[in-house]
Amino acid sequence: MAEDHHTHVQEFFAARAADWDRRFPDDGPAYAAAVAELGLAHGDAVLDAGCGTGRALTPLRTAVGPRGTVIGVDLTPEMIAEAASAGRDQYAALLRADVARLPLRSASLDVVFGAGLISHLAQPGTDLRELARVVRPGGRLALFHPIGRSALAARQGRRITDDDLRAEPRLRPLLASAGWRLLSYADEDERYLAVAVREG
Repeated sequence: MAEDHHTHVQEFFAARAADWDRRFPDDGPAYAAAVAELGLAHGDAVLDAGCGTGRALTPLRTAVGPRGTVIGVDLTPEMIAEAASAGRDQYAALLRADVARLPLRSASLDVVFGAGLISHLAQPGTDLRELARVVRPGGRLALFHPIGRSALAARQGRRITDDDLRAEPRLRPLLASAGWRLLSYADEDERYLAVAVREG
């Protein structure tokens, strides 16, 4: 089932990769503001999980400075190629990889940033545990979207539902089961940002 899900995700994003940045040209400030809220320090190591075309990579690099580490991982080769062609590979190491099986050492990161990530995970609990594996205890996970759940549902012509994994009552226990504790939660028209800390 996970393989079918991965194929679907890759096909969906491969078909949209070339036009992705042009479709959402005004999201840059929201990404920068979300990164600024994470309190990253110079020298930190951060992963952009499901980095897409790499819109978070520039603010992440600014936050961690030249001595920090920024890694962008995406399942879809076309998204990685678009990130590189936009010059964002100068800010981060870009890897084609599955967030369910990251080629990274345990406890090697300070922060994971995931824009629009959770709704595309094949096995959210398992995948969030893998993200917890690569983050040091006390490190953070930021789940972000440049618009909130209601605004996104309206854009997609659907109704918001309580079974959405991004809803706080669903998200909090899901994170807890994977080794994370939810620290803050904001679901507003102009952004969605849930920040959790790695327990242990």
